[in-house]
Amino acid sequence: MPLDTLTTAETPEGIALPLRPAGLVPRFLAFAADFGIRIVIFFIASIALNWGGGLGAGLQLMVYFLLEWFYPVVFELSLRGATPGKRMLGLQVVMDSGLPVTPAASIIRNLLRAADFMPFLYTFGVLAMLWRPDFKRLGDMAAGTLVVHAGTVELHGALPDAPPRPPARALALREQAAIVNWAMRAKRLTPARFDELAVLAQSATGDEGTREDASQRLLGVAHWLLGRRGDGAR
Repeated sequence: MPLDTLTTAETPEGIALPLRPAGLVPRFLAFAADFGIRIVIFFIASIALNWGGGLGAGLQLMVYFLLEWFYPVVFELSLRGATPGKRMLGLQVVMDSGLPVTPAASIIRNLLRAADFMPFLYTFGVLAMLWRPDFKRLGDMAAGTLVVHAGTVELHGALPDAPPRPPARALALREQAAIVNWAMRAKRLTPARFDELAVLAQSATGDEGTREDASQRLLGVAHWLLGRRGDGAR
């Protein structure tokens, strides 16, 4: 089989989300960047708390604890779903479904970094990532999360080819818009969902048949609504 790290997640609405899991190298670079940021923050905090004697030392330990265990969680639960290091590399943490990561999942995946670290220098985590096509470490497997390359999602695309055909009846403007939007999302919807929606709109084509036939006929109507009267490929 050809090497392909692209995985697809299907939402409850039937939208197929292509996800590209991040491999070992970009994740290591992101980790290194975050590690450097945490070192700088801890260094500045240590200088500020150095005057406090025993109290200052205790506060330094608290800062270290928060940076080690909650620095990733805070940033992963932000709108971008990524720490500063991951943002530099264009990465994002999401659920297996492609949805934003939940608080529980973020906490689990970061707490289990202790297991990924064993027996030393993240050996178990690296081996798990190299073993799986989606590059999940142990924490990701337990939390049901993925680290993916973040990209802009295009909801609309070019219409699939189909011979133009006029609708079987006069269509209201909102019906015309719905059919065209459905056709433009052909590459985003799963085939089953795409055909299911076409069957629901059979009144626009006036025919009955299989789901695949309904999709082709409705695609023809979409081309016709866009002013194409000849070859649907134009």
